[in-house]
Amino acid sequence: MFDVRAVAAGAASRAPFFDEGSGLGRDADVRSRPARGGLQQGSTPGLYGGTGQRTLCDVGRLERYLTDPRNDRKARAWTKALGLRTGGIPEYLDRLTPVLLRHDTLVKNHDYKKGKAVPFHSLLQAGIAILVDERGLPAVKCSCGNPLRPFEGDRNRISVTFEDGNEKWEGYDRSEVVVVRPAPRALERISLVDVEDPDRGLERPVGTAGEDDSVFGTRERRAVPPLAGTTFGEASRRLAERGLAVAYAGEGPPPDGARVTASDPAAGVELGFGAHVALSVTEGGAGESGSGGRTTSPGAESSRAAEEPRAPSSPPSAPSSSAVSSPSPSGPTGSERPGSGAPGETPGATAPSSGAPATGSGPPPPGTGTGAGSPPATATGAPSGTTASSPPAGDPVTSAAPPPATGTHASGAPATGAPGTGAPALTGPPAGTATGTADAATPA
Repeated sequence: MFDVRAVAAGAASRAPFFDEGSGLGRDADVRSRPARGGLQQGSTPGLYGGTGQRTLCDVGRLERYLTDPRNDRKARAWTKALGLRTGGIPEYLDRLTPVLLRHDTLVKNHDYKKGKAVPFHSLLQAGIAILVDERGLPAVKCSCGNPLRPFEGDRNRISVTFEDGNEKWEGYDRSEVVVVRPAPRALERISLVDVEDPDRGLERPVGTAGEDDSVFGTRERRAVPPLAGTTFGEASRRLAERGLAVAYAGEGPPPDGARVTASDPAAGVELGFGAHVALSVTEGGAGESGSGGRTTSPGAESSRAAEEPRAPSSPPSAPSSSAVSSPSPSGPTGSERPGSGAPGETPGATAPSSGAPATGSGPPPPGTGTGAGSPPATATGAPSGTTASSPPAGDPVTSAAPPPATGTHASGAPATGAPGTGAPALTGPPAGTATGTADAATPA
């Protein structure tokens, strides 16, 4: 079991790097949303929230603190926790983006004690203001400046302690906590949901605090684009530019060059913002080597899997596996303020168990941008060795673009897992095909 210390929104940190009364940042009242599977890439549409206000996190003040010679000892401990050099603090902070957590989120937090950054596993409550890096990873807790790193454990094996003013909050559910994994490449923009008005989406350029946000409607339905015959990477981009995410099970997505054979729901089915689409793929597509041309095979429990998506508790021995589409953990569900009742599911995100989709269809609106969305899966270990300070080379991608009506699309590279993870192809069958995956949201 991993010992995890709960951190409630608005509660003072036990050993902060900086005085929480100094105005570095402030949290909001946000009810955590269900997240089946729990594993989210930082590029997932609607993973984070925002508001029309620009005072969530004062990055300029944090920079002045960290570069003040009087705080040199803290600055050295702060940068060491993040794998940075003290001379690179201004450049690093310029690339961070203030957001609000929309899910109770596991991270590696840090206290400041005796001149050192002391790491500990932490569960941050939804509504806490943080800075995220170019890969969508939590990087700094705004109110106290404490550095954050990815949680390096199994989310199904946690023991959460609520103490020191961090009382168990209403709506807490251990099975619904989220672990964030890095987006495959650096983001250009992050698609947020306004926590005060969930019908309103905010597309925020990375490194800005809201002054350059563009607004879009999250309730507008968007059609699943034709994906059969494309590579997994191209399919991910097409979905992301519609504000949709790719569903997969296990530790990571299939190879970027894996060939898509079908989607579930099928092309033309209209879904809400942030909904997930499962892809059936054949490994060994163009540009891939060593995959052996393996093809995914469906399971045999379609209707149950569509209602309760599951992920295998241990790596399968067969050369293929499957994943199903699931209700989006990131789309808007009415007011997110506490006291408004438990949020519902995003409509249109559940795949049918048999036959052709019953929802409306039509040709998808044109889109030329690209992006990377990534849906939940079970976290079984540490992230794939990617640090926030050293994003991989290549053109940046975005978490998602607003609906086609705005005419603004995100662009970038395909969503893929970190190389060398050894994860099998993780896909879902076309509509009407049975599946047999395990429930990733149910603790082991």
